[in-house]
Parts: sequence; structure tokens; C-alpha cells
Amino acid sequence: MRSDRNRAPLPLAFAAGFGLFFMLAPIALIFLYAFSSEERSYQWPPPGLTLEWFAVTWNRPDVWQALTLSVQVATISTAIALVLGTLVAAAVSGSRFFGREVISLLVILPIALPGIITGIALRSAFSLAEIPFSFWTIVLGHATFCIVVVYNNAVARFRRTSGSLIEASMDLGADGFQTFRYVILPNIGTALLAGGMLAFALSFDEVIVTTFTAGQQQTLPLWMLEELVRPRQRPVTNVVAMVVVVVTLLPILVAFYVTRGGEQSVAGMGK
Repeated sequence: MRSDRNRAPLPLAFAAGFGLFFMLAPIALIFLYAFSSEERSYQWPPPGLTLEWFAVTWNRPDVWQALTLSVQVATISTAIALVLGTLVAAAVSGSRFFGREVISLLVILPIALPGIITGIALRSAFSLAEIPFSFWTIVLGHATFCIVVVYNNAVARFRRTSGSLIEASMDLGADGFQTFRYVILPNIGTALLAGGMLAFALSFDEVIVTTFTAGQQQTLPLWMLEELVRPRQRPVTNVVAMVVVVVTLLPILVAFYVTRGGEQSVAGMGK
């Protein structure tokens, strides 16, 4: 009786299943067409299946260049976001001052606005400052929204961490670095790890902001977009899309499992 009561109603289960199918079916088609033997068009069903496109993709230098650039940009953007996002979160959650809520709103604004607005704003700022578009303009563009992800994770964890722990640490003679290392970091570590992984995933597959800040640089998503417009070997694009799905999915899954027990692991919460 108890299990029947907890079971979802049939219409709700059907609606949930249809929603999952609607979202995942296009991704399944991407995986399928990565094995298609047809080079120039999307036929259904595929005329044949082959593994040759994985070898072709492996030997394409333009794919490796775009992949390397995306990984480098995502890594540096995430590092910047971890530092700045954590500092802002500590300031907003740990003290009260005039304009605190305004600052919090301004921090999350880049991810709340449409990407094209952020991209146009960044491009205009770089042009006015006469900053040439390069690798670092992409990094700065990505850091604007990566900071938001880290900030949201860190500020939530800071607010659940008791301030008495920090006061006790200082009373016992610990300096600022020791307090951060032995008290603050263990309590916010999983939140920073999750925020960093999500930030890396967002940066890795970002298209719109990158389009406005890249100049002649070409990240992996921009490479895929160009290949779709002017295709040479369509299955190669699908193989690369599989890589993007895996690279972005794994950090999200790890972040989910890392933060599942985060609330219970915060020392001094509610005291």
C-alpha cells in the first residue's frame, strides 16, 4: 500500500517520459549520425554505420586547435571565476553595508541577461578601450558569467556556515590564512568544486559571447557552427558534438553528486 501511494500517477509519468524523450532524442540522433557512412547529408535511416569518422576527426588539426583553445579558455576563465566569485561571495555574505543587495544583483546580471546583450556590451567596451580581440578577450568574456556560477554556489554555502566558527578560530590564535585553510575552506570546498565544474562546462560550450569577443580565434563551438554552415564532412561535426556532450556532462554530474550532501556537511550550520 505504501509503495502504491508513493507511485506517480500514470499521466504524470507519461508527461515526464515524453519530456525526457523530447529533450534527449536530438542528442541521440547526434550520436547516431556520428557513425553514419553518408558524408554529405542526413538520411533516415542512415545508409550504413562506420567508425571511420572517429579516425578522420582524430587526424584533423583544425579540430585539435579548436579543442585546445576551448579547454585553455575554460580553464583560465574558471580559475578567475573561483577567485573573484569567492571573494565577492565572502564580502556579501559576511558583512552588512550600504548597497550590498545592489552589488549582488550586478554580479548575477551577466547570466540573467541574454547572451547577445552581454556579447554586444563586451565588444563595445573592448572597441572603446582599443583592446584587440584575442585569446584574452574570450577569457574575459567567459569570466563574466563564470563568476556568477561560482558566486551563487559560494554565497549559499557561506550563509549556511556559522560565523562563530571563524570567531572561535581567531580567538584561539589562528591568523587569517590558517582560519581560511582549516575552517572556511573545508566548509565551502565542495561548493567551490561544484561551481568550478559548472563554470568550466558553461565556458567550454559557450557560443554567443564568444562570437562577439573572439576576433579571429575559433573555439570548438565556433568551429562546429562554421562546419554546419559550410560542411565538408558532416559526420565529423557529429563526432565533435559527442565530445562536447561528454565534456560538459561529466562536470555537471560530478557537481551534482558532490553537492548532494553539502547541506549536512557544513559545520556549525544553524548554531
